[in-house]
Amino acid sequence: MSRYDRYVLSQYLVLFGFFSLILVAVFWINRAVVLFDKLIGDGQSAMVFFEFTALTLPNLIRMVLPMAAFAASVYVTNRLNSESELTVMQATGSSPWQLARPALAFGLITAAMMSILTHVLLPASTKQLELREAEIARNVTARLLTEGSFLHPAGGVTFYIRQIDPDGRLNDVFLSDQRDPKQSVIYTGAEAFLVRDGERSNLIMVDGMAQRLDTVTQTLSTTVFADFSFDISSLINKNDTRTRNIRSIPTLELMRSPDAITETDGYTSGQLAEELHLRFARALVCVAVTLIGFSTLLLGGFSRFGVWRQALLAFVLLVFLEVLRGIVSDPVLENADFWPLTYLPTVVGVIIATLFLWLASRPKKRRAKANTAPTAEVAT
Repeated sequence: MSRYDRYVLSQYLVLFGFFSLILVAVFWINRAVVLFDKLIGDGQSAMVFFEFTALTLPNLIRMVLPMAAFAASVYVTNRLNSESELTVMQATGSSPWQLARPALAFGLITAAMMSILTHVLLPASTKQLELREAEIARNVTARLLTEGSFLHPAGGVTFYIRQIDPDGRLNDVFLSDQRDPKQSVIYTGAEAFLVRDGERSNLIMVDGMAQRLDTVTQTLSTTVFADFSFDISSLINKNDTRTRNIRSIPTLELMRSPDAITETDGYTSGQLAEELHLRFARALVCVAVTLIGFSTLLLGGFSRFGVWRQALLAFVLLVFLEVLRGIVSDPVLENADFWPLTYLPTVVGVIIATLFLWLASRPKKRRAKANTAPTAEVAT
């Protein structure tokens, strides 16, 4: 690699880091607002919020990494063109194919980063996130022990605590259970305690009353009790039997035992094939978008008016590749034998970039065609 190639590659990497930081920050803020409201509203601490935020970062980076690579490719190429560095290199005999070497190296580096994300970091973070979500779902304190707020731990259930003492005593408890459409029950207690018995959790209410309304006969019956035990295990352990997120399944497991995954987790062969090949395709598409960003701007050459038309064309091509990825996804989901379609956006992107580089290597022919058209009009 020549000194010029190293210089351009360093510019790509610097701008890539800058754009990645900006895009991740924008996406993270939008995600963090929802996450903060959900976790803090459920009584979680700030440390849990930061932990969940860190676990969602690999997925955010996966989404923004191709866009950051494309933006860096377009920005650096535009700056090299506006400062006439590309023009000087072409004047010294460097062909567009030679000038594309830093862009290709940059695309391979971003593809390696994306591979680490999709094959290692993302499955590990998704798996850990699932475990933490399950732990919080089983955490009685997080779901029920929030004073001064009406909570809804399950559909048709409302829970309220006026005050919680330091020793764990619950004062003035209200519990409404309307899960049975035939009857509605309201429990109130002056005091209550949470007791765990193995996998079961019980709410012990003291000095209270139970009001039972039969919705069929519209009959209300009340019962005063000195102490009453209410099993709340069903309100807490609701997600113990859920299947794994497909993104948390390791790549080697997807390759070696798809039939076992289908049997245990219920995913179809099309879903598994799309997820597996999409992990490789996401890495390869980084090479395509960087080459498109470079080759499209190289078509414009030097101009005092800039290369905004070429930049707009490059952005349209980026959107086209993303739309194409969505189009080929459905056939793969329906039939796993169509998995080669997953790589179609990458192949199309590389073909377009190769075509643009071929056109850029023949500027005289393009200029001759542009000059012959007005001449023909004057002759007529």
